[in-house]
Amino acid sequence: MKTNQALLQSFKLGDITLKNRLVMAPMTRSRAENSENAPTEMHVEYYTQRAGAGLIITEGSQVSKRAVGYIHTAGIHSKAQVEGWKKVVDAVHKEDGKIFIQLWHVGRISHPDFHNGEKPLAPSAVNPNAKSYTPEGFKDTVEPKAMTLQEIEETQQEFVNAAKNAVEAGFDGVEIHSSNGYLFHQFFNKNANTRTDAYGGTIENRVRFFFETLDKVKEVIPQHKIGVRLNPSLNDVFGIKATEETIPTFDHIIERLNNYDLAYLHLSEPFTDVSEIDFLETEIAKRYRPRYKGNLMINSGFTQETGNAVIEAGNADLVAFGKLYISNPDLAERFAINAPTAEWDEDTFYTQGRKGYTNYPTYQQEKQEVE
Repeated sequence: MKTNQALLQSFKLGDITLKNRLVMAPMTRSRAENSENAPTEMHVEYYTQRAGAGLIITEGSQVSKRAVGYIHTAGIHSKAQVEGWKKVVDAVHKEDGKIFIQLWHVGRISHPDFHNGEKPLAPSAVNPNAKSYTPEGFKDTVEPKAMTLQEIEETQQEFVNAAKNAVEAGFDGVEIHSSNGYLFHQFFNKNANTRTDAYGGTIENRVRFFFETLDKVKEVIPQHKIGVRLNPSLNDVFGIKATEETIPTFDHIIERLNNYDLAYLHLSEPFTDVSEIDFLETEIAKRYRPRYKGNLMINSGFTQETGNAVIEAGNADLVAFGKLYISNPDLAERFAINAPTAEWDEDTFYTQGRKGYTNYPTYQQEKQEVE
């Protein structure tokens, strides 16, 4: 039995102290099945069950109606949504948990079905040829509408308003979702962003929308309460096709983020095998730990063993676990006693109702059922 595990050590994050270095990763679960797309008592139970994590990052929460691209996802732009999230935050805090909300705009990974027949917004009119989860099931994406300068400014304001709402709801911080092929990532990528104005062309121009938004958000919530999520080697997923400028773009972004006092930088290891692509990076934590001076969080496919190892090697401060937190609400407690982990049910990831959401037992409950 391994004692004094790196994952189970406390960690200072801005002005809060995390009880361990396990983070519940943000995961879309499609349980806000109501006309308001507001969190419900089921969300309260789900997140409270997982309050043993050092930090919870909520599912991506759309910053406006036009930011949505998946059914039944909880937003953070209306009064009803703020009230729903308040209940979640209060319950998690009562269990001595810490919780950030992920601010989300899917951009072109949406469908006209969500927007009264209007095209979704994107940097350029380039179809990602991906899928959008609509009320009628998964549908092919369409050619989006290239954002006007006014729509860029309006969208930045939507992120500001969402951050204000997060403060009102009592969240410990926010994570800006600039990853996984969504709106900011679309601006970063040369194949998705073919603009010829100040928001396209050079690396500096393609990251402009993101940094302008970050600068506006930090006016309404302190920098040390803002996290940023990036996925540098994403390729052939969520409509993103990497280019030879991909890694130089993320090098630029991450080096510039050293000028900010962020809560953390949340990076993903590659979602697919990129070992045969010589211009992509296969080891994200190793590449960016020397480049980034702040708190570094890493995710994608980590286990108890590899999670401890990446911290011990000095390549990350925090490790985010996704699917393991779906099926193991008591993941930190299991790691503490080296208990086996439960398998997740992929068929219930995006369904509605409690099955596969709040009905996974803790290890202690499992043992009682056997007895």
